[in-house]
Amino acid sequence: MSIEARCVRIRESGGPEVLELSTTEVRDPGPGEVRVAVAAAGLNRADTLQRRGFYPAPKGFPDDIPGLELAGTVESLGEGVSGFAVGDPVMAIIGGGGMATHAVVHSRELLPVPTGLSLEEAAAIPEVFLTAFDALFAQGDLRMGETVVLHAVASGVGTAALQLAANAGARVIGTSRSADKLERCKELGLAHAVDTSDGTFADPVQQLGGADLIVDTIGAKYLAENLKALALRGRVVVLGLMGGVKGEMPLGLLLGKRARITGSTLRARPLEEKAALAQRFIREALPHFADGRLKPVIDAILPMSEVGEAHARMERNETFGKLVLSWK
Repeated sequence: MSIEARCVRIRESGGPEVLELSTTEVRDPGPGEVRVAVAAAGLNRADTLQRRGFYPAPKGFPDDIPGLELAGTVESLGEGVSGFAVGDPVMAIIGGGGMATHAVVHSRELLPVPTGLSLEEAAAIPEVFLTAFDALFAQGDLRMGETVVLHAVASGVGTAALQLAANAGARVIGTSRSADKLERCKELGLAHAVDTSDGTFADPVQQLGGADLIVDTIGAKYLAENLKALALRGRVVVLGLMGGVKGEMPLGLLLGKRARITGSTLRARPLEEKAALAQRFIREALPHFADGRLKPVIDAILPMSEVGEAHARMERNETFGKLVLSWK
């Protein structure tokens, strides 16, 4: 049996004006699943790409309802679910459809909401913190004492990665085209700021000893500079392609530095991988939200009826941290 839910719908591919509030049917949870009454959802770059027709949802998730993360309360449990009860506050990443008042999530991907956080604050955690945690530690092998460069450090993923890396004892170099945003990041643990208004950053990074790890959300535009900025045996983890999908690589630097480049995305990973990541995050990172060492960085919380304006603000690069959309 399904229930009717309110949702954000992508009427057709295009600009923010194609977003509208609508309704959809949300099924009952199956074995191992829960249905969540969603209070709020975080906005991500992937949502803007999906709206434009460039980032289709994985199989089993709607192409016309965006939303990769959510927070709410457990409404109903499928067969065999343990560890959660009806009414529990939870948050999760989801392959799509998170911007609806109800969503079905596998229980192994659910995260408990940290003590002291509202559901709107919790909605700013799953996608960016899990993405950053995976990039830094699972893909990037970041270790205490190493130097990490974070591109677009004032973004949602950037501010999450900044806190996680600093909390792990790494030295963090952040890049941005905004001096004001770089200054604000110092409060989150940024050790060195690099203004990339001219598109370069390798020289100042090398003056600081080079990067052991670079977490890159820009892509092709920064490919050559990334390799120039690396220290010996440095690693690059590419998470986004805001600066293009094709670039030239100086292979001599790749060989000489014995560098490693890894591409990573969470959305299309199988359940087992995402569940394993969620469980590791619960063990290693989630407690630090309660003790204050980690916090969601939120630019604004907007009503879901203003989803179009939220998309426009993100695409104008006006935000510091996350935009959250609430059903309240």
